[in-house]
Formats: sequence, structure tokens, C-alpha cells
Amino acid sequence: MAEQSGDVFGLRYGEVLLVRMGDTGPEAAVYNSFPLNDCPAELWDSLNAEAIAKDTGAVAALLNGPRYWLMSGIEKDVSGPQDTMSFGGIDMIQQAVVQLSSMNPAPYSVNKVDRKATFIFDAGRPVFELIDQEGKHWVMQTWSQTIDKNLSLDDLFGLAGRLHLPTGWSYQARTLSNPLRVDTTARDAHVTQDDLANSYSLLFD
Repeated sequence: MAEQSGDVFGLRYGEVLLVRMGDTGPEAAVYNSFPLNDCPAELWDSLNAEAIAKDTGAVAALLNGPRYWLMSGIEKDVSGPQDTMSFGGIDMIQQAVVQLSSMNPAPYSVNKVDRKATFIFDAGRPVFELIDQEGKHWVMQTWSQTIDKNLSLDDLFGLAGRLHLPTGWSYQARTLSNPLRVDTTARDAHVTQDDLANSYSLLFD
């Protein structure tokens, strides 16, 4: 059954990734504070990744955030009860499983994410895109304050001058004239991050 979120544009959240070794390499269960809470700063700042890994039996725990949504809505396929855990007092729901390209993925590498969701970007709102050397578009789904703790929405319009893009890649900001849907309900999402840890989803043909 698909559940529809309300308007999530600009909402704050955090993620904890619990890593284990799968059949094809490292993979992580992704726990997200959305929509349970806004990842309170005083709790998030006190999280200890090593302690979380030890407590949960994970190979490693990765702290991913704080982040802010850039889409307008999320349609999520939900079947059965969802797994919920609390990390340092922050309640989180498991929302996805990601196949990691490595234990410490480099910027602009690609991770495959089983999230069974559709991200909806409304007309009239800005989108921020990477265009790779093959001309494929990657739309920013979240901006991050992991590296630049003061990075804001306004900063994203001029981000091209701050990124160290691979050869043949470019960055652009534009305003949508029509809604944009990134539908990964029946296939893995392909997700990459720039060198400021902002996340992008590949727009499939």
C-alpha cells in the first residue's frame, strides 16, 4: 500500500545506517527519523557511531545528517509493520536498504538503494541537478549539513563554484515548470553524493 506524505520541502531529518556484509559486499539498513521527529540537534550531536555499532551488532554504524528534504512529497510503498529503533533518544524507522559501493563511499560514486518510494518535486519549486558525462541528470533529493554545518537552501543556487566535479560533469539550478517524479517503487534507486555530502537520485529514462 502506498502512503503519501504531506509537504516535506525543507524539513530536517537524520539517518543512522547499520552496516553488515552482504553476499555482494557491504550493505546498510537505513533508519530515518522522518516522520517521527525532526532529529533534535542536542540528541543528534551526542550520537556515537562506534557505540551504536557495538550495541546493535553491526559491522559499523554511519551517521548521515542532519539533512533537509528538497522534494515536495513522498509516496512510500508500505507492507506490514515497520522496524523502529531508538538511537540516543531519537526514534527512527527503517526506510531502506542500501548496497554500498564501499565501506566509505567516495563522492560521485553510485550506491543502489531499495526504498520502494516515489519522490515528487512540485512545479514552481527549484531543483538542483548534476549532469554527468553521459548527459544523465541526477536531482538533489536532500541537502546536508554533515560537512558544512551552515549550508542553507539559498546556498544551493551557487553551489557550482564550490563543488569539485568529475571531468565532464556540470551542476545547474532551475525552477520546474512541470512536476517531476522519481519513481523507484519497482527498482533500486541510484544515489550519489557530491563532496559536500548532498544526495542526488538518478532520473531514469
